Amino acid sequence: MITPRAAARAARLPAGELPAYLYDLAALDEHAREIRAALPERVELYYAAKANPAPELLRTLAPHVTGYEVSSGGELAHVRAAVPGLPLAFGGPGKTEEELRAALRLGVERFHVESEHELRLLAALAAEQPGDAPADLLLRVNLPVGEGELGGAALAMGGRPGPFGLDPRRAEACLPLLRGGRLRLRGVHAHLASGLDATALLAVAGRVTGWARAFADRHGLALSEVNAGGGMAVDYARPHARFDWTAYGKGMADLAAAHPGLTLRIEPGRALTAHCGWYVTEVLDLKHSHGEAFAVLRGGTHHLRTPAAKAHDQPFTVLPVDTWERPWPRPAALDEPVTLSGQLCTPKDTLARRVPVAELRVGDRVAFAMAGAYAWNISHHDFLMHPAPSFHYLS
Repeated sequence: MITPRAAARAARLPAGELPAYLYDLAALDEHAREIRAALPERVELYYAAKANPAPELLRTLAPHVTGYEVSSGGELAHVRAAVPGLPLAFGGPGKTEEELRAALRLGVERFHVESEHELRLLAALAAEQPGDAPADLLLRVNLPVGEGELGGAALAMGGRPGPFGLDPRRAEACLPLLRGGRLRLRGVHAHLASGLDATALLAVAGRVTGWARAFADRHGLALSEVNAGGGMAVDYARPHARFDWTAYGKGMADLAAAHPGLTLRIEPGRALTAHCGWYVTEVLDLKHSHGEAFAVLRGGTHHLRTPAAKAHDQPFTVLPVDTWERPWPRPAALDEPVTLSGQLCTPKDTLARRVPVAELRVGDRVAFAMAGAYAWNISHHDFLMHPAPSFHYLS
């Protein structure tokens, strides 16, 4: 679960630099290259920067992606500065006037419009811009899905009532707002769910593309793009498993062939970067309570919120440290399940529950895998004011 290079660096880290995030950029580069090779040429690959916006990761991905999807003014400015040469798509609900102005000023290549109000605001702001270049947009539509189609989803953003995107009937009402202004409709965007396998995601992409084609034909529109979103499954219970990009690429090639002239776009985040990162820490204490073993680690969910947010056990590898200089016996758990907790004063500060270990001792190091996405950047850093982790990028 940890690459040899990352394990070697984790073992060499001074104790004062723990906890630490380690990112294997060479492994990320190889993974992204394989994904791009599995996809047909007519499928554009955007990286959803919200998964992990570290500049080092953004730059590693740059040779393999078409562009980046951003969801706030902060992400917009950050990504544009980190990788200034690649296209940006600006998505997400609740865009402010200030954010839209900044996006227009910076020349964002695509706007994913979430509502009629947002479309009206964007039209008014685009009309104020110098020159006559139009702002290109996709209408994000919350499409209905069949019974069970999103049943395997870890998180659903569409196919049911919700704040994301336009009700399909309201998408029809947006068309008059696009006439005669500085906006140009390029196509349709629909990110409906996260955590789906290749077969389920291909079915969703087919439904989105079919709806977009029917929508265009019904209204005589020359739509050229469909963005089917991301949502490629990452299984924390099976850390060695990977999303089947080969099968997905073949299915997308068939979909592209069925819709000539249409550019297909996807925007994965977690599936690109999750496997390239580890959160490395050490065991501060180990105790038995009511017959169960608990390891208290330096750091916790204020650094790595993923297991608390998704209610799973974060996979880990024990990195033994044989040195013990205390004059008392070394606390240990031997051939038994252990719950790994952090330093916070809450029972929710748990990274893994009752996981069997052969041996775990105070002073040993633990490397939590699959920490390359939605980890540090979604965590509540300042709670209890513990020090931040250190960050290391292996190139």
